[in-house]
Amino acid sequence: MGLQGQVWRLTCGDAPAGEILVEEADFPWLRGRFVAGPAFAAVEPLFARCRALADSEEWEAFDTAYEEVGKAVVLASPSGPVAEFLLHIQDGRAWFRWSDEPFAATAEHPTRPAPNRPPCGP
Repeated sequence: MGLQGQVWRLTCGDAPAGEILVEEADFPWLRGRFVAGPAFAAVEPLFARCRALADSEEWEAFDTAYEEVGKAVVLASPSGPVAEFLLHIQDGRAWFRWSDEPFAATAEHPTRPAPNRPPCGP
């Protein structure tokens, strides 16, 4: 079965923000159907902002905006939370890449502080 058919979970604090049913695995990206949970409304504007910045290729602003996503939500594979991820959600679809280890630091992001995840909920 591999990764296809797996259900990945998105949480915001202790609240479920959604589930992704993986339908396609094309390394390094996974793609699938996204079903929003009760806490998604609290973080949906963050994803919308990132999508708009990506569409307009404003990469520096995207990086800054996406840091807020990483602070707000946790992505978990069927075996547990992943250390790092890049997740896009739009129109009931999700596509993402992930790592069991934090992504390498870059000149723009020399350190990656521990996320400060506020509680979310309806």
